Amino acid sequence: MPLRFTFRQLEYLVAVGDAGTIALAAQRINVSSPSISAAISQLEAEFGTPLFVRHHAQGLTLTPGGQRIFNEAKRILHSAGALNDLASDIADLARGPIGVGSLITVAPLVSASVRRSFEAAFPDADVTLREGHQVDLLRMLGRAEIDVAITYDLEIPKDIVFEPLVSLPPYVMLPRDHPLAGRASLSLQDLAGAPMVLLDMPLSREYFLSMFQSAGIRPVIAERTSDMSVSRSLVANGFGFGLNNIHIKTTLAPDGEPLSCLPLNGDHRPMVLGLATKRAEHRPRIVAAFHDHVKELADAGALPGITGP
Repeated sequence: MPLRFTFRQLEYLVAVGDAGTIALAAQRINVSSPSISAAISQLEAEFGTPLFVRHHAQGLTLTPGGQRIFNEAKRILHSAGALNDLASDIADLARGPIGVGSLITVAPLVSASVRRSFEAAFPDADVTLREGHQVDLLRMLGRAEIDVAITYDLEIPKDIVFEPLVSLPPYVMLPRDHPLAGRASLSLQDLAGAPMVLLDMPLSREYFLSMFQSAGIRPVIAERTSDMSVSRSLVANGFGFGLNNIHIKTTLAPDGEPLSCLPLNGDHRPMVLGLATKRAEHRPRIVAAFHDHVKELADAGALPGITGP
């Protein structure tokens, strides 16, 4: 029995079901609105049932029958995509587009260099880079705006798979001429009462402040910034000490002033940098290749811009 629909028509159906309007679906998949509208009408005629309820000036909603067909169309398209991926796996090829997100503090250090080395290893890969805070990255993964995120193990939901790369314990940043800069290491007690430059970012902020709470110390927050480069410059210029987890290879602040970076004593949970992906039965070959590539860099201690603890 011949098929009564095409994969392209199913793609248009799913796009409209996800977007809620033909105009937004057309914008997302870069197809004209009349083409999408015609495809939906053809499907309704072939299936003999309305798929959408048209609301004047308010878009479309799926009918009960349309919802069932929409769900099955998504499954069919996913299976078809998995078939393409399987063919690539058999041929041992990693090709095509991949969206990579990176935590905003990590992105300047690793994104460009990892992209360069990955595209050199896989010339048919087409990498797109995005950056954001943790909440942004998790939202982008959920919406399939990116395929993988380089981020921390903070508040990872159940539908996201997190695979660790490197453990990064906290350390103290001080200006090079600070009286404590010559120590081998420091504790939070050593810093009690001293002005602090807080890296004031979602989740990171709570992580650093929880250390003081556990130690029964109230930090003296003199400066707040959501930019790691600014925090390094503020510390280097004597506005307070700072805490960080990213062990950058240079000990100079962005303005050229020197920093001292000392281990922080105590039982403090490290931040774990890793790769986050949407949970799925089948991982596309290009995503698997990217994961393996970054894992090899991490295992060799060669993540660009980052040193070991």
